[in-house]
Amino acid sequence: MPTPEQITRHDSFDPPEGQSVWVGNARPRTGIHVVDPDPAWPAAFAALADRIRGALGERALAVEHVGSTSVPGLPAKPIIDIDLIVEDPADEATYVPALEAAGFVLVIREPWWQEHRCFTSDEPKSNLHTFGPDAAEPVRHRMFREWLRAHPEDLALYRDTKLAAAKASNAAGEHVMEYNARKESVIREIYDRAFRAAGLLPTR
Repeated sequence: MPTPEQITRHDSFDPPEGQSVWVGNARPRTGIHVVDPDPAWPAAFAALADRIRGALGERALAVEHVGSTSVPGLPAKPIIDIDLIVEDPADEATYVPALEAAGFVLVIREPWWQEHRCFTSDEPKSNLHTFGPDAAEPVRHRMFREWLRAHPEDLALYRDTKLAAAKASNAAGEHVMEYNARKESVIREIYDRAFRAAGLLPTR
């Protein structure tokens, strides 16, 4: 399990000098399309989770619906975000071929950041984030999801931030990582409230 310090630390995503996160010809998406909440998103996640578990069996230690599509009432890009926990993300031979055979494409490799790998798929569109059991990011994702589900004022704040960021990024012709950067300060503000409520950070 990650430590409280690891969970509450806001890490940088920047790769080491001279390295790229992208696998092959993959590149970040442009055209930020944020839509109204869709009640079909949980079923889309369930179908994807069945594909993942069918491909990996017991090698899939956990499969979680995270991100905006996991929060009822929150507008989102119509892409299902999933956290997958495997025993050792660095040992790609034990899970990458099986996921590729199930229709998932490896697009991001970040061994320097919690051994993160990301796959995409279509029908339904998804981002499959792969981590190991000791990674902090899946814990953060779950805490953020549960906080927004329970705190309508922060759900509204994040909703407004997302819509404004999408509008600004589309006007500037930016890609999804630049869109994410526009939301970063508000995301960290919400995270810190959740961390304080959980006793992981000192109260002010």
